[in-house]
Amino acid sequence: MHVKKVLNNNVLIATHPEYGEVILTGKGIGFAKKAGENITVDRAEKFFVLKSEDEQNQYKQLLDYIDETFIGLMNECMEMVEARFQVKLNEHIHVGLTDHLYFAVKRIQQGLDIKNPFLKETELAYPREYAAAMEIVEWLKVKLDLAIPEGEIGFITLHIHSALTNRDLSEINRHTQLINDMVIVIEDSLKIKIDRTDINYLRLVRHFHASIERVQTDQFRPDQQEILAKVLREEYPVCYNLAWKLIKIMQQKLQKSVPDAEAVYLTLHLQRLSKQ
Repeated sequence: MHVKKVLNNNVLIATHPEYGEVILTGKGIGFAKKAGENITVDRAEKFFVLKSEDEQNQYKQLLDYIDETFIGLMNECMEMVEARFQVKLNEHIHVGLTDHLYFAVKRIQQGLDIKNPFLKETELAYPREYAAAMEIVEWLKVKLDLAIPEGEIGFITLHIHSALTNRDLSEINRHTQLINDMVIVIEDSLKIKIDRTDINYLRLVRHFHASIERVQTDQFRPDQQEILAKVLREEYPVCYNLAWKLIKIMQQKLQKSVPDAEAVYLTLHLQRLSKQ
């Protein structure tokens, strides 16, 4: 490989014969290096490819305001996650999570509170990623000697899930917001305040996430639910009608059709909740 640009003592951009532009990181890897010099991959502690030109530019901009030590910590974080899941993360996490955590740490150091209204829902939806995020937060507490609020675990979880599934973070956030909106509709319609620790609420949130995933990936299977739907419509008309209201909200937000069978499952979940 050839050095293209030294970003700082620990990070440089090189030209790889197979991958094109790559980012090499490692202690002192950029020290005294000049553009055009040869460099072998074994000199790097880690190298990764930012295929998008936008991501390359964003990563370069990060280095203008984030110090080398923090960049090194972030690279260790990525390695921890990759080792835990035994996969290669989508490289956009190097930009997204580094940028997010840098400013989160700054806010904490300034005494600003970090709130996450969807923490419990995030844990329910992505338990494996949540466990990895908890590990990262505990590790950062020690490395930075800093008390990091629990809410930050949820934000890190979403970044990890985004990198593991190669899904855009904004899409994941939209789905989380959609579920929150539907829960508010349920509370208003049934005139109840849902206990967020109740097992029936946990089941409903898991169902919503699974349902959105099936709709997005067109993985719904044909279902023969006509007889059960008729029974539920007659036995629980309020919950059945509310189920259809929620289905219409999902269809509008996701811009995709939701199978009729979803009304059956939602009615059962809503009936359990209404007993509160």
